[in-house]
Amino acid sequence: MARYTGPVYKKSRRLGFSLLENGKELAKRPYAPGAHGNDKRRKSSEYGVQLAEKQKIRLMYGLNEKQFHKLFDKASKMKGTAGFNLLCLLESRLDNVVYRLGLAKTRKGARQVVNHGHITVNGVKVNIPSYSVKVGDVVAVKENSLEHKAIKDAVETCLSRPAFVEFNDKTMSGKLLRLPDRSELNQEINETLIVEYYNR
Repeated sequence: MARYTGPVYKKSRRLGFSLLENGKELAKRPYAPGAHGNDKRRKSSEYGVQLAEKQKIRLMYGLNEKQFHKLFDKASKMKGTAGFNLLCLLESRLDNVVYRLGLAKTRKGARQVVNHGHITVNGVKVNIPSYSVKVGDVVAVKENSLEHKAIKDAVETCLSRPAFVEFNDKTMSGKLLRLPDRSELNQEINETLIVEYYNR
């Protein structure tokens, strides 16, 4: 299954969840798209609820089905809770770290910035969005990309960054200080349902 590249607002309304994590998609019409989107009588099965939860996270982080399943398998083999391990693996992807540092306004934008070769990790250019950033790695904007308009706009409009990353706007670089605590991630996500979905 290919990566979804269609309208984010439509998917957000279908799932009843803000994929951009800012709530704008649901502010105007907080119901599913289509002629029967506002019909309150529809009820999901247990499987449907689990599937929707998996789709929420997969679409939020911009992964295709195969990538997401492989990441879940990796999380299951790690020590600790599989659901939380999965979230930590997703948060340590390079495109997500770029987004968390405020170098892009959305994860989709961060993916493009990485793909186009504007980002370095520990001084080496990396153009693979799924690259796993380790704690302490320095993620920076490449020297000849410092004046890139989209990156500069994102940095200037970034209001806050999570506590598990630090950013220096003079050097346009930052680092992953530690893995996030569960309380620092989206509270609307129920990762237990994803574990149940894959363990059916």
